[in-house]
Amino acid sequence: MKKILFLLTFVLGANLVFGQTPSLKGWHHMDLAQDSVPGISSNKAYAEILKGRKSTPVIVAVIDGGVDYMHEDLKDIMWHNPGEIPGDGIDNDHNGYIDDVYGWNFIGGKDGKNVGADNLEVTRLYRKYDYKYKNADPAKLNKKQKKEYELYLKTKEIVEKEKKSAAEKLDKFKMRKESIFKSIDAVAEALKKNNLSFEQMDSLKLEEDSDLTPSFMMVKRIVMTQPDIKSFDDIKEFINKEFQRAIDYFSTKVLYQYNVDFDPRSIVGDNYEDSSERYYGNNDVKGPDASHGTHVSGIIAAVRNNGIGMNGIADNVKIMAVRVVPDGDERDKDVANGIRYAADNGAKIINMSFGKPFSWDKKVVDKAVRYAEKKGVLLIHAAGNDAEDNDKIVHYPTKKFEKRMWFCRKNAKNWLTVGANSYKNDSMFVARFSNYGKETVDLFAPGVSIYSTTPENTYASYNGTSMATPVVAGVAAVLKSYFPGLSAKQLKEIIMESVEKKNMKVVKPGSDGALVDFDELSVTGGEVNLYNALIIAIQKYGKKAAK
Repeated sequence: MKKILFLLTFVLGANLVFGQTPSLKGWHHMDLAQDSVPGISSNKAYAEILKGRKSTPVIVAVIDGGVDYMHEDLKDIMWHNPGEIPGDGIDNDHNGYIDDVYGWNFIGGKDGKNVGADNLEVTRLYRKYDYKYKNADPAKLNKKQKKEYELYLKTKEIVEKEKKSAAEKLDKFKMRKESIFKSIDAVAEALKKNNLSFEQMDSLKLEEDSDLTPSFMMVKRIVMTQPDIKSFDDIKEFINKEFQRAIDYFSTKVLYQYNVDFDPRSIVGDNYEDSSERYYGNNDVKGPDASHGTHVSGIIAAVRNNGIGMNGIADNVKIMAVRVVPDGDERDKDVANGIRYAADNGAKIINMSFGKPFSWDKKVVDKAVRYAEKKGVLLIHAAGNDAEDNDKIVHYPTKKFEKRMWFCRKNAKNWLTVGANSYKNDSMFVARFSNYGKETVDLFAPGVSIYSTTPENTYASYNGTSMATPVVAGVAAVLKSYFPGLSAKQLKEIIMESVEKKNMKVVKPGSDGALVDFDELSVTGGEVNLYNALIIAIQKYGKKAAK
């Protein structure tokens, strides 16, 4: 899910908005009864259930955009391939991947180069069919071709519309930035004419109907909310930084994501048409931007109680980094290979905080999911951040297999789909961006203002079902660690059975404030809860699963 989730500080045609609602660092560990915050009760679980119990290491694969494996709060819990000698250029364990010490990167080349920006899948499909159907006569097409032709027209419309929209928004942000800079210059000039310094701003006398009043109020708001600002140059630097986030966001859409003339796959050097090809890429699991994957990894297993940073949910985990997600949509071939790599190298839980509305080759992913199921691996996937009903709009990859089994679609038994909730135990409990689905989204988990690790020993709060998913992966890892005998199917059953039910009305994501019963938004109608899950694991499986 490469749809970036951030609060744009500057909104087009509106007043400036500064700051965000204060977040509770680590709120997702809290307990509603003890702390009045609807977390997953992990602090309570460690204090009352897990204290003194023995655990075994569990490998959790993070299939994402990269992980900073040298982060101060992650380096001690990173998976190290026991059969590989670092840096010798030899495939010591004969698994097909050279020097895969921390995992593998399926979107890099043998020369060490990496894919950064990439298309969205809709753009790739448009490019794929454009050469074939650009000048086609629909009347002369057979049934299969007509289906492809309809997909071509759909993707063409989306790409052209979205690229145009992104270009327009990019221009508006640039113009808005220029306009604000002129306003700042006008206030600075007014102070100069009145022989006033920056610190004497409040002494500036303006007429009630002065054209300068809006600019002056804007500058004052910035100064009041940003205590480090001491000059007009500081204000401009602050504004430029905030605007650059939006400019970069829409520039990426125009130049890469919706640009049919851009295709970076040559960097990888594989035969992209061959979905069965497995051995390509490089061992750079960090890649050019590891912010998302590093954040996800910290939520799952950042070293607990070490006095720095934050606490992960699981306390005996090894994170395996598998890079398949660029700044764009992941490719099905890479996702399938990432799942297989993780399963073959010992991962028992796979976190997949990504997704897209189109699929290039669903069959190859389905085969990998079935392969992981045979290996006893639990797959945990993000529902998506489009405030949509996944029962109506498919969000790939999905637990529903494309191949029909005895006249019906078969679902993967080793799969959980996760929506995001906030720290508010009221009608705003469900994150406004979260996808949902009575049949397709299994449960919800904390995904708003989640504080975790980011590259180069930093930390930040992110929002998204991308954050909710590793919360569930962390819970699964704790269960597997303390009850290693549990199968993937049993882990899923325990997690779903133990959710904290919410008998209340919540605002339906994507609506204008319409209230719905929370239990209508997911299969379980609940939020993941580690404390409850451990109680059920003990009651149902006890000593047998602890072996």
